[in-house]
Amino acid sequence: MSAVLDPENQSPGHGAACSGQVDEIVRRLPAMDLATLEAGAALLTRVDRKYVVPVRTLKSLVHCMGSDWAALEIEGRRQFGYTSTYFDTEDLATYRAHLQRRRRRYKVRVRQYVDSDSCMLEVKRKGLRGLTVKDRRPHPDWQHAELGVEGNAFVAEALQGHVTPPVEPLTPVVVTSNRRATLVSLATRARLTVDTDLTCGWGTAKMSLRPGFVVLESKVQGHVSSIDRMLRSLGERPVAISKYCIGVAALGLELPTNPWRRTLRRYFEIAAS
Repeated sequence: MSAVLDPENQSPGHGAACSGQVDEIVRRLPAMDLATLEAGAALLTRVDRKYVVPVRTLKSLVHCMGSDWAALEIEGRRQFGYTSTYFDTEDLATYRAHLQRRRRRYKVRVRQYVDSDSCMLEVKRKGLRGLTVKDRRPHPDWQHAELGVEGNAFVAEALQGHVTPPVEPLTPVVVTSNRRATLVSLATRARLTVDTDLTCGWGTAKMSLRPGFVVLESKVQGHVSSIDRMLRSLGERPVAISKYCIGVAALGLELPTNPWRRTLRRYFEIAAS
């Protein structure tokens, strides 16, 4: 694709090495269980900022974190596999809304939690003042590539009063996969997710995050978290990145990719088949 600079074949060891480095870094923080995280910092309404940084920057960031930060740990694991199927209309209405940077937009996905064999249908709405609101409900794992009657009804209800629900049926367009660590501060109701081994696309048309980089997402109930300030002090700035939109860019549909072109060139490459 023209959006990719210097494509390389990623050897199987690259992703595993990056994931291993991240695991070692986040184990420097105390552990937090899932129940404590969900009770204290579920953050279904929040402001999100995304960054793509070298692993060494994550190491510096964790070193600077205060004593109130901890890492999610379940059964001894601190990284967890995610596979997400994103849905859109035939004319890619949700992609176009992101492309045009509409203030009111949304995404629909079914997320599979690989390590726990659970599955959730999620509707993420972006509204005024940059707030992200997420509605979610359990979804049958065997139905991860379709919404079904109940799923479509849930989507319509979640979008009520935000945007006009799509008239056309929503169908699967992009699948993304990654491993994720979650860092949490209950004191400031802030969260930081760390994604490695990221691939986005469909079938053999996929793009992957370049070796040595991680995707960080700062989530806070407010405007700026301590993490955002620390990242700024380390020379990092938020970037335009959407896993779904990068996946669409990988499909070669000759659609505009202007908001993500720089991110694609700097941080992504054609995934090895």
